[in-house]
Amino acid sequence: MNTLPDNLISRWLLILLLLVAVYFFHDFLIPVLGALIIGFASWPLYHRLHRLCGGRDLLAASLAVMTVLAVLVLPLSLAFSYAFGEIKGWVEWLIEVNREGAPMPAWLHSLPAIGSWLQPYWHQYVAEPHALSELVHLLSGEQLGNIYRWLLALGSRAFHLFLILVFMLITLFFVYKDGALLARQLDRVGESVLNAHWARFSRMVPATVSSTVTGMGLIALGEGVVLGIAYWIAGVPSPVALGVLTGLMALIPGGAPLSFTLVSLYLAGSGDTVAAVGLFVWGSVELFIVDKTIRPRLVGGPIKLPFLPTFFGLIGGVTTMGIVGLFVGPVLMALLVAIWREWLHSLSPGIQP
Repeated sequence: MNTLPDNLISRWLLILLLLVAVYFFHDFLIPVLGALIIGFASWPLYHRLHRLCGGRDLLAASLAVMTVLAVLVLPLSLAFSYAFGEIKGWVEWLIEVNREGAPMPAWLHSLPAIGSWLQPYWHQYVAEPHALSELVHLLSGEQLGNIYRWLLALGSRAFHLFLILVFMLITLFFVYKDGALLARQLDRVGESVLNAHWARFSRMVPATVSSTVTGMGLIALGEGVVLGIAYWIAGVPSPVALGVLTGLMALIPGGAPLSFTLVSLYLAGSGDTVAAVGLFVWGSVELFIVDKTIRPRLVGGPIKLPFLPTFFGLIGGVTTMGIVGLFVGPVLMALLVAIWREWLHSLSPGIQP
């Protein structure tokens, strides 16, 4: 009687155990993925810190996690918390407008070409009572009241979000502390499965994750902060929320210029022409500096995602994982592109994919 080889049985058992683990621990996947992404992106800096600490893993990992907490987690948490309050105020205003209706603002009506084009739509969907809810339902599939209740529910889940954050930081600590050991173990397993392909692929994956997070995350964060300060100086209402939204839009190619252009149009329509021109000029100069000097230095690695995979990664990531998906989605798309190019390279070694 023929039996399956032991190594094949072991591999299938390992795959089965991995699937069972994913099923039982899927609620922890988001903080684990977040910790892995931060760990990959900051590993070169951690390696320097590890040398400064004399090779002491525990001390270096502790200092690295405290640095991430002070530099990244706390400022982002405060910014999102403040922006959340401003966005909730927007929704409350929309609910009031939906209940009573509202005339078209003078600044919007005075915009060249755009104001006259928007006037009939404003009268149809905003000026009449309860007309706005039909537009919101048409665009999002949700009622305006449901969106407000969702925002309130999100605020009530602050403790749950805090626990996820704590779990991510704990995981990040062990990623730093045991990362080198884990990498050696993965190399042994990878070489037994992928043979010669593992050496190329295992070096491509960390570089891909690091370049994706660095190129998209840090630049988007910087543009959100710089343009948010510019909104505040220009006197735009809710500058924190608009700065956060600009940073999120900056993850998409062309999102940042669209954001500050719309805010500039709002200022121009409100009669503050000097602030509008100043904001637009400042945004254009800042974007030129970032694209010509900062972005080429930060964005490296073997994979540079084109627009379509980036867009799909963002939308799919946010839909399935929320805020963390803004980074997890593009990283997964970058890994898929890396695997595809490695496959092409293996088929035609002399041709660059």
